[in-house]
Parts: sequence; C-alpha cells; structure tokens
Amino acid sequence: MIQKKTLSPFQKFVRIESFSGILLLAATLIALVWANSIFSESYQSIWQYKLGFAMDHFELSKPLILWINDGLMAIFFFLIGLEIKREFLIGELNSAKKMAFPLFGALGGMLVPVIFFLFLNNNPETSKAWGIPMATDIAFSLAILKVLGKRVPLSLKIFLTAFAIVDDIGAVLVIAVFYSNSINYELLLLAFGLLAVLYFLSFRGFYSKFLLLVFGAIIWLLFLKSGIHPTIAGILLAFSVPVRQKIDTPSFITMLEKITNSIKISIVTEKPVLCKEQIEQIDYLEDWIEKYQSPLQHLEHKLHGWVAYFIIPLFALANAGVLLSSSTDLDSSLVTNIILCLVFGNSIGISSVILFADKIKLIEIPKEISKRQIVGVSFLAGIGFTMAIFIASLAFETNPIFIDSAKIGILVGSLISAILGYTILRFGSGKPLQG
Repeated sequence: MIQKKTLSPFQKFVRIESFSGILLLAATLIALVWANSIFSESYQSIWQYKLGFAMDHFELSKPLILWINDGLMAIFFFLIGLEIKREFLIGELNSAKKMAFPLFGALGGMLVPVIFFLFLNNNPETSKAWGIPMATDIAFSLAILKVLGKRVPLSLKIFLTAFAIVDDIGAVLVIAVFYSNSINYELLLLAFGLLAVLYFLSFRGFYSKFLLLVFGAIIWLLFLKSGIHPTIAGILLAFSVPVRQKIDTPSFITMLEKITNSIKISIVTEKPVLCKEQIEQIDYLEDWIEKYQSPLQHLEHKLHGWVAYFIIPLFALANAGVLLSSSTDLDSSLVTNIILCLVFGNSIGISSVILFADKIKLIEIPKEISKRQIVGVSFLAGIGFTMAIFIASLAFETNPIFIDSAKIGILVGSLISAILGYTILRFGSGKPLQG
C-alpha cells in the first residue's frame, strides 16, 4: 500500500507559489511573443478595450488592463493583507526574534536598491521610478528554490517567504504614500468610516462574508474615486477578517460525533435523496464547520489558488508585452539603472545588512543556512516582477516610453538575478554559519 505524503501548510504554500511562478513565466513569454508578432495590434487593442457603465451622475468605465491592475490586483493585495495579518499574529513574524532575520533582510533589500537608483538616475523625469527595484516577486523566487529541491534548507525558504512579506508591506506603504494621485479627503474619510465599522464588528466577534463583499466593493470604489490606489483597499479590508475560530477543536469533535450518530440512526431511504433528519443534520454540520474554520485561514485558502493560477498570470499577460522592435525609442539609462538596482542593489543590500547584523548579534541566522546561501537568495530577491511592473505602471501612467523602458529593465534584471541566484545556490555547497 502506497502512503500519500502529508504536506505541511508551508509546503503547500511553497508548492502553489512555485507552480504560480511557472505560469507567470509562461504568461510573460506569451505576452512578449504576442506583442512582437504579426498579431501585435490585437494585443494592444484587447487590453485597451473599454468596459464599464454609466448612470445619471456616475460613470465607471476603464480599459481592460486597468480593470486587471486596479480591480483584480485588489484581490491580490487582499490576499497579501491576509498573509501579513496571519504572519504577524501566528506565523513567522509573530515575535521580535522571528521577525528580526527577515526584517533586516527586507530593509537592505528596500533601502539599498532605492539609494542605488537615486545615485544612478540623472533624469528628473524618471525619478519616480525609484520604487521599482525594491519589490521582490515571491512566486518566481520560490519557484527557483523549488527547482533546487533539497539543495537548500527549508529554513531558507521560510526566510525568503517572510522576507518577501515584509518587503510587500514596504511596497504597499510606498504605493499608498508616493504613488497615489491628488486625494479627495471626503471620499477617503467615508471609506475609512466603513472600514472602522468592519474593524469594530470583527473586534466584537461578528463576521459576515456577504457584508465583507458589499462593504469591500464600496470601499474599493471610494478609494478609486478618492485618488488613493484602490489596491490599498484590499490590504486594509484584509485586516478586518478575524483569525480566531468561534469554537475550539474539542467542541467541534463532540458535536461532530453527535451529528454522525444522529445520521446513523436516522431513516435511510431507498431513493437517492436524504431524509428530513439527515438534511437537518447536514445543515447543523455546515453551521458548525463555518464556526470551526478560521475566517482568515478559510479565505486565504480559497483565494490562494485563484490569485496564483489566474490573477497573477493574467496580470503578467496584460502587462509584460513590451514591443521589442521599438527598442530605439526606449530610455536606455532607465533600463540600465533598473537592471543594476535589481541585480546589485538587492544582492549587496540584503547580504551585507544581514551579515553585518549577524556579526554584531542583532539577529540569529539558522545554523543550516550558509553565507553563500544568503548571497544566493539575495540575488533571487532581485527578481522583481509583479509588484515592480505594477509600480512602473503607476510611476509612468502617461508616458508609454518610460513604462516600456521600465518593463524591459525589470525583465532583464529579473532574469539576470534569477540566473545568478540559481547558479550560486546550485553549484555552491557553502558551509553553514556557526554561532
């Protein structure tokens, strides 16, 4: 008899993210081929096709690409918010000791690339691109670690995941503060009022998926019209989802036994339908299952596949199609700067800050992780795809040449970072760090 291997929640997370990275790569290649083929006009026109509706004093009409970037990506950010809340409450960031290692890595991975960019950039028109090289794409980087298999320890994968979550927090704050348009404070105040209602209800132990959906749609719209990027609404909504169950495991098991016994003694009909008693017990079971599940964990579980296998690949398909034949129109200095910042800003920033913090005993690095592996994973952190392209689209909304230049820089820089990171981790055994 073959036993099925049981995967831990983290291993399942890595598996989903790894396959998502493969889909992401496939979508990117399809977008590049499509945008540079004889069907390039269809690629551009399909994403610019306007969808929406209009009423007497209200209109909501956007190109398809903005429905993806502003709408579907809000769901992506909602999932990030759920992951951040879980990690802070019960995960890898729920104590100062656990947080220190990825926190110092994230600080090096955010600050040093920004400093690199500001130092290298000589064009005031491209100065808004400083936020692009600070974002790490967890799907691509975990996909590479997955390929490496047992050559890298599990603790290194946990570090990269926790690091990327801290990095996402920084990127979200940067988007909220520096990449939002002129703000309508009345609409923003109304949105925060609705958020306050959800937070209060969550604090009182009340949670309703229907209420979250209705309030979420309204809050998203208010953020959109207020000038703050609506994806931020996704993050803030996630914090209103409770993490605690309404009943504990012993209570659920006791009730499960009662329901099972009731179903056993109920009348079994010959027809392929349930009797009245069985239907009632199934209803009870559904109610108790809903009370037993953590709302946050349940939502995260349900959304993870949709985001990893549909939303992120679709985002790549819509945004990665750069017209390479128009390379003469690109801003070569912007392309070069982003490449250098992704490759060297992240690798130097993360590895140097972590090794220095370890040297002065501010953090404790797991003994199974070597210095070479820290350098290797620091290069993988230079894979800045999803969030980097997202920030580029915000930084240069009205300048397609700068957007294309930034995307080329992101694609090339991410590819170089991936190759260097993989090579260092694959062919360098490295001795584990000793205390």
